[in-house]
Amino acid sequence: MTESVHREKAHVLPLDSIRGIAATSVVIHHLLLMPTFLAIFPHNAWINCSFFRSSWLLVDLFFVLSGMVMSLSSIEGEFGRFSLRDFMVRRLARVYPLHIVMLAANLLFRLLRISLVMAGLVVAAPAAFEVNNSYSFLLNVFLLHSLGFVDYLSWNAPSWSISVEFYTYLVFGLVVLLAQRMRSLSLFYALSGLIAAGSLVFIVFVLDKKSLGLQTDFGILRCFVSFFLGVVTVRVVRRLPGKPGPVTQGIVQLAAMIASVVLVGIVEAYPAASFLAPLIFSLFLGSLLAFPDALLVPRMLVARPLVWLGRRSYSIYMVHALVVLFAEYFVRALGASRIAAFDSVWPGLPATLNLVASLAAVFVVSHYTYRYVEIPGGKLLRNLLGRRSGFSASPAPSARLTN
Repeated sequence: MTESVHREKAHVLPLDSIRGIAATSVVIHHLLLMPTFLAIFPHNAWINCSFFRSSWLLVDLFFVLSGMVMSLSSIEGEFGRFSLRDFMVRRLARVYPLHIVMLAANLLFRLLRISLVMAGLVVAAPAAFEVNNSYSFLLNVFLLHSLGFVDYLSWNAPSWSISVEFYTYLVFGLVVLLAQRMRSLSLFYALSGLIAAGSLVFIVFVLDKKSLGLQTDFGILRCFVSFFLGVVTVRVVRRLPGKPGPVTQGIVQLAAMIASVVLVGIVEAYPAASFLAPLIFSLFLGSLLAFPDALLVPRMLVARPLVWLGRRSYSIYMVHALVVLFAEYFVRALGASRIAAFDSVWPGLPATLNLVASLAAVFVVSHYTYRYVEIPGGKLLRNLLGRRSGFSASPAPSARLTN
């Protein structure tokens, strides 16, 4: 199998669409949690549901999906030709251009904010400047900001997951190299399963965490659990003895999707249920991979708007915090009295308009960052690092493997 054909397999449209839906849910989650919005939009019941309040858990769906994609694109069919150097160059080129652009955008915003505070035009809490300092900025530059060097989120807060996932890629690559040296694909999947299980045991029994909501505090272990479970999911799907009929496939997928939604919805009341998320998400995403021709769910997920969201999901996730922050400033400038007067005419309308306008702004910005940062930035970085590191699109010679 050629590399170009194999890499195309990793882009399963329903899986991409799920990523877009999850990213949008995370945006709504953060819109709900902004203190200004909580205080100024009292009538938001239809938005303020338990699913969106707990949509932070969908980051683990990203991790599971990433593990699946890495297994599909880097292991299935080209295990013996894997190059860690080439793999890490591709991974860096995928995540870093937009990360550094958003970091710079946040820096410009903070400098502007400091100028306004010094001019007496804006009042800001000192804590905002304590976390977004030169030390945390340097950690962000090297994607180290969520590896335990600081115990707070800084600058572009959602990028904490990019920090832990990038170094999870490195661990993944090292595991591949070890299994490659032993010429055993089975060893690779066994080690992946051990890392996932061991990380979960450490979180529950050593760290004594009550939920999976780790970020700067051992967030990389949270990523290990979901990412490597996603890797193992591909193996399980490939080893399925046979496919049931289309109706059964559809029922399995629908049940797994409902289970995923219900799980997210109950985590607010039962935080410990979050430990089930990597498994439930793996079942759902694995069912989409196993049964791409089922009657209902895959066909819904290849709708053009969802595919559009999926392709821009990384941009949506990375730009939304700054866009939401601007929305908060706009609402503050508008004033509580004007919004209350508007709300008295039609309760809930201001909250709805804020949601629609904020989402629209996120989608517009993410469209342009996708086109003018993600794609060209990734290409530029691949070419730059490729020339310096001997990067080649052609994999190394294949080794003999045992299953």
